[in-house]
Amino acid sequence: MQGRFSKICAKSGGAFDCYLVTPESEKPIAAVVIASAIHGVDTDMRAIADELAACGFIAAVPDLFWRSIAGPLPRNDARAAQRAQPRLEHIKAGEDDMSDTLRHLGTIPQFNGLAALMGFCYGGPYAILGPKRLGYAAGICCHGSQMLDYVDELVGVRQQVCFIWGDADNRAPVEVLDAYRGLAASMDNVEVHIFPGVLHGYMMRGSPSFDQAAYDFSMKRAGEILEGLE
Repeated sequence: MQGRFSKICAKSGGAFDCYLVTPESEKPIAAVVIASAIHGVDTDMRAIADELAACGFIAAVPDLFWRSIAGPLPRNDARAAQRAQPRLEHIKAGEDDMSDTLRHLGTIPQFNGLAALMGFCYGGPYAILGPKRLGYAAGICCHGSQMLDYVDELVGVRQQVCFIWGDADNRAPVEVLDAYRGLAASMDNVEVHIFPGVLHGYMMRGSPSFDQAAYDFSMKRAGEILEGLE
């Protein structure tokens, strides 16, 4: 199942592109909004959205970089890292995009009003921020980067939040994994899965770090969380 690009009006003015896949359904269905990796709404992100939509969920991938250098960029393009700096400021600005995307989903007749936020790499923090204060019903984070900046945001979150990393992820050193493991041990709604030998970017089929087993687990777990929203 393949989608199309739509324009979403930003509440602050302007509009941004969003890849949107809406399966046919006779009943209301849940949605997943994907916060992309630093390379943007590329082939890998669109393929994940297509796969989740084929499972019966609305899938949306907004362009989080429309304020700087819009669109997908190749993995070897230095502009990918540059366009998201300063990082904390860009993540904060992107919260509006995630809210606007959720609002746009409300115009789709099939949408049941419940959406999970699935973040990859750069987009990982939104798996916390979405349930924390943006109206999302769950969060899923796959090989999130620089996540130590957001571990305290988990305090007070009541929705289901799932984190998945490889223990060979150079963007998630041991102190990150230990911090999230510690919170998962004390919070029933937080789960952490660590795959041995798996590298950063394991979800990206276009990356040499792609790992089929970790990918399959992550997609299965995402589907289970989304099923819980129906």
